[in-house]
Amino acid sequence: MEHALELLRDAQTIAVVGISSNPDRPSHEVARYLIDAGYTVYLVNPMEEQDIFGLPVYDSVRDLPEAVDIVDIFRRPGDVPPIVADAIASRARAVWMQLGIVNEAAAAEARAAGLDVVMDKCTKIEHAKLGPDGARGAHGARDA
Repeated sequence: MEHALELLRDAQTIAVVGISSNPDRPSHEVARYLIDAGYTVYLVNPMEEQDIFGLPVYDSVRDLPEAVDIVDIFRRPGDVPPIVADAIASRARAVWMQLGIVNEAAAAEARAAGLDVVMDKCTKIEHAKLGPDGARGAHGARDA
């Protein structure tokens, strides 16, 4: 099985970094999908001042109440390094850069710290490849 699919199959918690309250934004759509797929999803964006999907929005990955399996990044490539630093500091298992997002230096830093790395792939698209029997997302949305 492809590495990205294994990460999604085994993950239970995902932080969506760059979440938007705008339903037309990919981060909004993907976060909703991941919640509906059964993952515990934490939302991260210091610019959002309101709950989204009834869930709190955190300022950074370091502020989350637990270490997550995947830090799913919806930010420009140049904005990725501090997010990776937060992922490392918070003991996340993996960083995932969404479609069109590649930052080799940040990826190397994450790998050097022992994190798995996926770049330029969409969690929603990849998760759909697991099919109904292969998906694991086990716990649903975290109540605030």
